[in-house]
Amino acid sequence: MNIVCLDMEGVITPEIWIAFAEAAGIPALRRTTRDEPDYDRLMHYRMDILREHGLGLADIQRVIAGIDPLPGAGAFLDSLRELTQVIILSDTFEEFAMPLLARLGRPVIFCNSLETDKDGMISGYRMRTVPSKLNTVRALQSIGFTPICCGDSYNDLDMIRAGKAGFLFRTTQTIKDENPEIKAFDEYDELLEAIKAAL
Repeated sequence: MNIVCLDMEGVITPEIWIAFAEAAGIPALRRTTRDEPDYDRLMHYRMDILREHGLGLADIQRVIAGIDPLPGAGAFLDSLRELTQVIILSDTFEEFAMPLLARLGRPVIFCNSLETDKDGMISGYRMRTVPSKLNTVRALQSIGFTPICCGDSYNDLDMIRAGKAGFLFRTTQTIKDENPEIKAFDEYDELLEAIKAAL
């Protein structure tokens, strides 16, 4: 039984940290999993910067409230869900994802959660499992699913390789160059056709 596993940020929604970096005027927060393969190092880097500037979860959520899904993402998801089951596998957080996914018909998402202190500052995070995307793909395989996976960042590569088929979408040239065996697409119609062929 096929199931498509999609990354969220960069694939169907903008990168939340980049949007927040621009809104807050803090270029250092533009760093994402496209730049830093070590997720724990990246999150501690982000939390240090937020604390330095006195910014908490509510500040990020205010920015998220003004973010729309990527143009064409809704139609892409609708077309995909007519063909097969779809699940979003993301290293983002429930506190970030839910408002955005509400605008896309609330697709199923497996992601992580944040910890905050009494002042609303982000003090930590809880990963659902580590490595979250690869473990989820393997778990789906263990119960009879055949995942087809797509993402854009370093933290997507393991799940892409583990699936029946896997694709990169709107990734960086560096990631393309480092992984030439993985087909890369920049348009939803191209990705949809590749997934259809894999189905």
